[in-house]
Amino acid sequence: MSKSVKDIIKLIKENDIKMVDFKMVDINGQYRHVSILAENFTEDTMKSGIGFDASNYGYAVVEKSDMVFIPDPDTAYIDPFCEIPTLSMTGNAMIIDNPENRPLAQYPRNIVKAATEYMKKSGVADTMYILPEFEFYLFDQVGWAVQPNEVTAFVDTDQSYWNSATQGKGCVVPHQKAYHVAKPFDTSYDIRSEMCLIMKEMGIEINYQHPEVAASGQFEIEPQLGEMTHMADASMMIKYIIHNVAMKYGKTATFMPKPIYGEAGSGMHVHMLLMKDGQPVFSDDDGYSHLSKEAHYFMGGLLKHISSLCAITNPSTNSFKRLVPGFEAPVTVGYATSNRSAVIRIPAYAKSPEKRRFELRNPDATCNPYFCYAAILMAGLDGIKNKIDPHENGWGPYDMNLFHLSDEEKAKLKGLPTSLEQALDALESDHDYLTEGGVFPEELIANFIKTKRAECAELSKIPHPAEFEKYYNL
Repeated sequence: MSKSVKDIIKLIKENDIKMVDFKMVDINGQYRHVSILAENFTEDTMKSGIGFDASNYGYAVVEKSDMVFIPDPDTAYIDPFCEIPTLSMTGNAMIIDNPENRPLAQYPRNIVKAATEYMKKSGVADTMYILPEFEFYLFDQVGWAVQPNEVTAFVDTDQSYWNSATQGKGCVVPHQKAYHVAKPFDTSYDIRSEMCLIMKEMGIEINYQHPEVAASGQFEIEPQLGEMTHMADASMMIKYIIHNVAMKYGKTATFMPKPIYGEAGSGMHVHMLLMKDGQPVFSDDDGYSHLSKEAHYFMGGLLKHISSLCAITNPSTNSFKRLVPGFEAPVTVGYATSNRSAVIRIPAYAKSPEKRRFELRNPDATCNPYFCYAAILMAGLDGIKNKIDPHENGWGPYDMNLFHLSDEEKAKLKGLPTSLEQALDALESDHDYLTEGGVFPEELIANFIKTKRAECAELSKIPHPAEFEKYYNL
């Protein structure tokens, strides 16, 4: 049920709230925040908003950079990580205009809303449901230095195989053997359970949590399917909760796709389906894997635009250290049923019509979730609009383990970009599907590409420790 301003004021009084916190999202998908005394919160706060400088959030706006943030009362919750009783809200950024403000088109939450409206106007569907899987590492220690005389990084977790000689209790997990490992080897079970319970308190329903493949502290928490705008907000909250609960227990959490050489990387596989008037758009008993033509066209749009999508769904240089053969990460542009080596996997266990779906396996949680989910929807709708059949385009179905093909057969397959630079090149030349209906503004795409190219250029100049091993004594 939607909350009103009066509901928020009542919530403040009943819970003796001292501070009201406003969480905003920058271009990279990180929270920023501004707080006010609860006694200064009024109906006018919700109407007039909180002023901020959009340029400091990474948005290169044509208009003046002074914006206002308008809180969304439906997102209000009591922050469990603040000692001072604090009510927190997220919301939308607006451009200051007279007589009324208008949405900042570049703001992530506004883009998800615009993509949803575009979908409704297309007549294809009225709701997109998604399910992102959150893989992450929990470390006991982490440190790094990037100095003229030192470029180094280290991580440690007590349960890792590399501590077998010093851990002292024998509770270490062999290399790449942690998948679903039970206690006493699963040493962070209670930590993750607390994460899930807090998520439930925040209105985020959870399917399950478990240890993942990597022995050095990799885990997964999977929420239930949810409407796209809600799940974009929930994705931010899930990461916020994981980071903060980890710190509470003296650990540190990371969604970095490949923090450890030789171990499995962390992805954020995104399951998706469309509904119209309460009926599933993707279901067809007679279709391949019981999916409809619309579902196949949607997959076709994703596969056609996958290279440019990677710039948004995998926007870090580290992302492409995960997208390599041998670790169950996808590297092949194609689709299949129950096949983790293709970029699109159709889960065989989703048998009921309202649950029939597929997952895009390349995204990772370094993405801005609002941009990621909106871009996925726009690519899929482009596939439906232009009837892009994935089978006719030679993208499958690949019902075999693509990692086990011969080199000659592998050479015939199309692969994902192997670097962020390649993905940005693709986005520069292929983004018309994103700007349809004005969903992604041209200036946002140009600024995003410029920002990410600067990251690539900066990192390319820094010597890597492995280069010393390769070249120091030549």
